Amino acid sequence: MRCLLLLVTAFSITAAGEMPLTVQKLTDFIRSAVQLKQPDKQVAETLRHFRMVEKLDDRKIEELQSLGAGPKTVAALKELGDASAGMTEPAPPAPKPVVIPLEPPDSDEQGKIIEQAREYVLNYTKSLPNFICVQVTRRDLDRGGSGSSWYHLDTITARLSYNGQHEDYEVILKDNQPVTNVKIEQLGGTVSAGEFGTMMSEIFETESQALFSWDHWATLRGRRTYVFAYDIEQQYSKYHILETDTKREIVPAYRGLVYIDRDTKAVTKITLNPYNIPSDFPIHDARESLDYDLQAIGDTQYMLPLKAVLTSKLTRFMTKNEIEFRLYRKFETGSTIKFDTPDALPDDQTKEKP
Repeated sequence: MRCLLLLVTAFSITAAGEMPLTVQKLTDFIRSAVQLKQPDKQVAETLRHFRMVEKLDDRKIEELQSLGAGPKTVAALKELGDASAGMTEPAPPAPKPVVIPLEPPDSDEQGKIIEQAREYVLNYTKSLPNFICVQVTRRDLDRGGSGSSWYHLDTITARLSYNGQHEDYEVILKDNQPVTNVKIEQLGGTVSAGEFGTMMSEIFETESQALFSWDHWATLRGRRTYVFAYDIEQQYSKYHILETDTKREIVPAYRGLVYIDRDTKAVTKITLNPYNIPSDFPIHDARESLDYDLQAIGDTQYMLPLKAVLTSKLTRFMTKNEIEFRLYRKFETGSTIKFDTPDALPDDQTKEKP
């Protein structure tokens, strides 16, 4: 499609006569033509319908040649350079904007932010309505254990009901094929729980004795966000890892980051990384992230789970679960929901920006 657009543009130039062009516009044109692999002869012919309004010197022509311009294109550029020899030099590029980093909140303000977030978290589940949604779990495996070569195992689509602060899961589809009377735990592989408040509350509960420290500013889904590091020692941890083959279970120490919206003090993302895992435990490493975003249920917006990612490393391989929560609806008797597996969320929905 972009190739067609370039051909149409060239035709329009031919029909309308010579087109005035700055050195920057010419550079953009050559770069685009090279990226689109336009034929050298066609690009050279198009250039003959351009007219420079700034001086095109030999140094710039060499630079354009280094981008990949062909010999016929370079010859046409030299013709443009000769015709522009008496023109003014192009204006220097605009300076890059100076980014002034935001200062972190002072220690007193940091304490207030954590306490406001704690109040939000500990009242979180009480504020949630009853609802249903679609939970889509995409499970991948890296047999080499490097985390760089993932093989897709399956996609599980479940109906999640939240009623009276209780979660209930019903698997509806596996790889878009209907299934009945199957619990997600019966499908094997890695599973997780706690996305609807438990992960947050266990970080902020006073008995967890979490140590918080300022980490950085971030922008998450377009909103300015405080980011704090936290650390929970093993004796205060409630984070369980169960290895299903051996039925062995551990409760390790863990640390991570919490993202707190600057304006609302709502927690919008959590990362979690257990550490000091016993060397003889089959799971050597695990990492989890959980993003929350505003979702409409009825006429009201609620901060609800958006996506969780869980990776775990065993001796010879790694597993990855990407869990998305979609199509939230108010829970009522006889509530129904359409069970097509939605496309995966774009990465920018969960990617932190400066």
